[in-house]
Amino acid sequence: MGRIDESKTFIPVKIAILTVSDSRDLSQDRSGDTLVARLEEAGHVLADRTIIKDERAEIADQLRTWCADEAIDVIISTGGTGLTGRDVTVEAHRDVYEKEIEAFGTVFTMVSVQKIGTSAVQSRATGGVSNGTYLFALPGSPGACKDAWDEILKYQLDYRHIPCNFVEIMPRLDEHLKRSK
Repeated sequence: MGRIDESKTFIPVKIAILTVSDSRDLSQDRSGDTLVARLEEAGHVLADRTIIKDERAEIADQLRTWCADEAIDVIISTGGTGLTGRDVTVEAHRDVYEKEIEAFGTVFTMVSVQKIGTSAVQSRATGGVSNGTYLFALPGSPGACKDAWDEILKYQLDYRHIPCNFVEIMPRLDEHLKRSK
């Protein structure tokens, strides 16, 4: 387990929340509300928030738009990570990723097993990087969003977390896109 190095200064990151649902609107978006409350409580900034239908191309387009926006460091989506025919969020994320963070899904599964046992096999949570932006796809339940935030993202999105975290390497995520002089 890591810990927080209180001698370091907290660096807020700008996070966009995407809810994928054919049936919900913002007034019914408990999972999105859960993520917004947690990221703001941690001191981060809500950069944008929207709901989109379970349509692979539309989800990927929204992810690409946000990845191109310098006002967004992290995108967290909720919903559409299951096994049904309409669950296409994972595929849309992978359409956008330059690099997948394979261990994110593994660690999320480990956390989920502790909470919901073998039902954790039905989740396809994933993470990746594109255009210098982190992307994470979480299941659509508030409980899964709480678990992902409380057990993984809260720490990895905190610059003070040691021995390492996602924030400290943010400046280098898109170094391959920059030309050397």
